Amino acid sequence: MTVRLDEFLPYQLSTSSNAVSDLIASEYKSRFGLKIPEWRVMAVLGTRGASTQRHLVEATLMDKVTVNRAVKNLVDRALLDRSPNSADGRSHHLLLSGTGRDLYEQIMPAAQAMEKKIMAVLSQAEKSQMSAMLAKIKKSADDIAAE
Repeated sequence: MTVRLDEFLPYQLSTSSNAVSDLIASEYKSRFGLKIPEWRVMAVLGTRGASTQRHLVEATLMDKVTVNRAVKNLVDRALLDRSPNSADGRSHHLLLSGTGRDLYEQIMPAAQAMEKKIMAVLSQAEKSQMSAMLAKIKKSADDIAAE
């Protein structure tokens, strides 16, 4: 059986995701000096608040080493604050610093403007349907992984 790669949904999802991510990343790489993993960590902390590295791994679906490296770079740049986790002495709470919050507030409008440009080919109804379908696909994948 021959599968046409361009019609294989997981391939389409992956390449579409990478194309969108790379386009947005080029913006915050050139303007703000952030790599994709660093921005993903900042985005999660910016929207969800304080977190541990373990929770960042779960939220971003990046591996531990990538998250660790991103956190280290962000702490070194004084964009994250790290404090001890009293519930688990082996981990720390991570939070955007004041400087990190300011940078996040600068990047979000740029990322949202790029999203608007990219998604301009879809109607509002199509965007809503796509969002709902992607949520269903992710839940299905999560359920299968948990089996």
